[in-house]
Parts: sequence; C-alpha cells; structure tokens
Amino acid sequence: MRVFLAILGGAMMIVGAIWFLQGIRILPGSFMTGSTFWAVGGAIVALGGLAILRAVRAGAPQSA
Repeated sequence: MRVFLAILGGAMMIVGAIWFLQGIRILPGSFMTGSTFWAVGGAIVALGGLAILRAVRAGAPQSA
C-alpha cells in the first residue's frame, strides 16, 4: 500500500506541475495554456501529491 501511495503522490506532483506550468504559459501548446483554472488546479493537485508523499514518509519505520 505504501508503494502505491508513493507512486500516486509522485504522479500527482508531476501532473500538477505540468498543469500549473501550462496555466501560467510556460508550457504552451494546449487548451490549458494561459488558463487560471489550470494554474490553480495544478497547484492544488501538486500540493496534494506532496502531502501524500510526506504522509507516506512519516509513516515509514525509522532505520537503526
């Protein structure tokens, strides 16, 4: 389960970053380019992915 959540969190960060960059016109070439909706949505998704990764890491056992 922990591996699945780590993959999900990483994927969310990548997708969210792409949406954000398209929303702020850094990655042009799609209907999302220049749209505030995608910039805000991408930031939210990326931060959600970061939260999942931090939760997975916090739940990991400490190595001796």
